[in-house]
Amino acid sequence: MMMKASYDLPKIPSFSNGLPVYFLTGKKFIYQTLFCAYSLVKHSKEIFQFILVDDGSFDDKDIVHLQIKMPHAKLVLKEEIAQNLQKILPVKKFPFLHHKRKVYPHIKKLTDIHTLQDNPYKIVLDSDMLFWKEPEEIIEWLKKPNNSIYMLDCEESYGYSRELMFQLCGHQVPELMNVGAIGFSSKIINWEILEKWGSTLEQKEGTSYYLEQALTAMLIAGQHSEILNKKDYIVNPSPEQIKNTEGILHHYVDLSKEGYFKTAWKKIH
Repeated sequence: MMMKASYDLPKIPSFSNGLPVYFLTGKKFIYQTLFCAYSLVKHSKEIFQFILVDDGSFDDKDIVHLQIKMPHAKLVLKEEIAQNLQKILPVKKFPFLHHKRKVYPHIKKLTDIHTLQDNPYKIVLDSDMLFWKEPEEIIEWLKKPNNSIYMLDCEESYGYSRELMFQLCGHQVPELMNVGAIGFSSKIINWEILEKWGSTLEQKEGTSYYLEQALTAMLIAGQHSEILNKKDYIVNPSPEQIKNTEGILHHYVDLSKEGYFKTAWKKIH
């Protein structure tokens, strides 16, 4: 029902001079991306530039669909991404990151988005989220980006021990960081170091679904970060919070997926 309803959403405006907002998205997630972007526009007075980064699964039909629903959004397709990676992350020098791109799409939120040579500061939103009020803190950061900004998780999910992460990055990693809404400067990424961190984490403590979240926490460790209030930016909202549309933003992970698919999107639509 939500997929079908995404075709009926009003066109979502995007402006070349708008505040830049990035999504990594693909064939399976376009409908969620459309709802998230629409909820942001619906509840905000600001104008945005939406940059949609192909996870490699777009076909011609998907591209046409997006061009109809988000006519002025910037689409970054796999050909452009491949050129960026070849130039900035050649396979021979970065075998780990290239391997992870094939088996673990989440890493593309780092490799494919932060190799784009457009805005140094980038805020990346997950598609499985909906805005219920204007996100003033995020907007202020976008207008004057500085250091980093992130949401708080409902429980810490890095997949690796804090001790090992500290050994590698030299700083205590932030507590409870969630990458549903995450902003920082691409310039803080040293790709050679990120390659080493990732391969060392896996060598010592195995693979983890949360690798990208762990690496991001290590990247912004030691920075002064703006931490979004967990009462307003809610990860894994309860059925009651979903029913009452509490707070500003909901990130529908874990058990809250049911409320997202059955109830929440209908309140936006």
